[in-house]
Amino acid sequence: MEQNLNHIYELQYAMDTFYFLVCGALVMWMAAGFAMLEAGLVRSKNTTEILTKNVALFAISCTMYLVCGYEFMYGGGFFLSGTDSVASMTDEAVAGVLAASHEAGFGGDSVYSGASDFFFQVVFVATAMSIVSGAVAERMKLWAFLAFAVVMTGVIYPMEGSWTWNGDAVFGLYELSYSDYAGSGIVHMAGAAAALAGVLLLGPRKGKYGPNGEARAIPGANLPLATLGMFILWMGWFGFNGGSTLKLGGIAVANEVASVFLNTNAAAAGGLIAALITAYVLFRKADLTMALNGALAGLVAITAEPADPSPFLATIIGAIGGIVVVFSILTLDKLKIDDPVGAISVHGVVGIWGIFAVLLSDADATFMGQLVGMLTIFVWVFVTSLIVWSIIKVVMGLRVTEEEEYEGVDLSECGMEAYPEFTASK
Repeated sequence: MEQNLNHIYELQYAMDTFYFLVCGALVMWMAAGFAMLEAGLVRSKNTTEILTKNVALFAISCTMYLVCGYEFMYGGGFFLSGTDSVASMTDEAVAGVLAASHEAGFGGDSVYSGASDFFFQVVFVATAMSIVSGAVAERMKLWAFLAFAVVMTGVIYPMEGSWTWNGDAVFGLYELSYSDYAGSGIVHMAGAAAALAGVLLLGPRKGKYGPNGEARAIPGANLPLATLGMFILWMGWFGFNGGSTLKLGGIAVANEVASVFLNTNAAAAGGLIAALITAYVLFRKADLTMALNGALAGLVAITAEPADPSPFLATIIGAIGGIVVVFSILTLDKLKIDDPVGAISVHGVVGIWGIFAVLLSDADATFMGQLVGMLTIFVWVFVTSLIVWSIIKVVMGLRVTEEEEYEGVDLSECGMEAYPEFTASK
């Protein structure tokens, strides 16, 4: 009997670990989505630099989280100590895993490979940093951005992650009573807070605002590419939210995963439809860029609690996010906060809505708990990011020259163009 139970728990361990890894791979695919979305929404003369930022930030995120970020966030390091692979596990370690599985029970608490947990967590770090990339596009120095990525992914994000998902006390002062299933605040609002700090120091793109302060549209170069990026993100979000169940074994958990997938999809659809209708009411045009951001807003809004709402409520949560993002983008333009891809609105403003939308379906969440958690994350990330951006500005400068911005940062930062066949020879 004991031997049979061991086989069952070994199977549960393998299933949970494999599910974790597959969901992590889906979230990793979101890096491609961010790259395509941003490349489509910027001007062609800045495309190569955008793509360089996205591939480099992913590599930096993975390395910094491996070196120190995971240690800060969860108190576990892999950089020097290796992993818990089967080949390296002693008989005692295997027995410990089986004992933990026995204690949890099939369908109980999560028991999975620590290396798989690291992989799943590190792609979330890269997601937070990708949010920053779009907001500072077209006028920031490449190496200034990458320098910030080192600090953001190695220290700033892991610290607020330790206070929230790991449950540590904030600087030893107080513990948060904060509910955030997959990271509307921990990942998305945090990325937007870091982006906002950079944008405020960076200033708007040349020509974005007229002499009377009116916002001027600067169309993106490739809307098909931006649309592809949105669909990649939509798909990747199933791993983002679905993997946050942390396991698959057990009937109840499998049903929860299915609900998370259903609600995630419903919220995205609701956000897109609501943003499209809102834009049509305001502009009398079906604005594709608002529709794309509406879908992403719906996804961000449901991320804080995708398991508990009914599909109808999930659709409403996403739809409100889609409406909010349209008005947020317009409001930031009036405030002369230039965000080329709408990242601060999608991930920051709607991320805040997602944090409080938890109260609509989670009976254990409280308004004060969500408020204190939200303020802790925002203040920490914004203030530390502002300090880091300011230091980088003094040391190496944040912004390219006016001439380089006019010519496009592809040439000045990367020495090549994304579409050379369409550019007249100089």
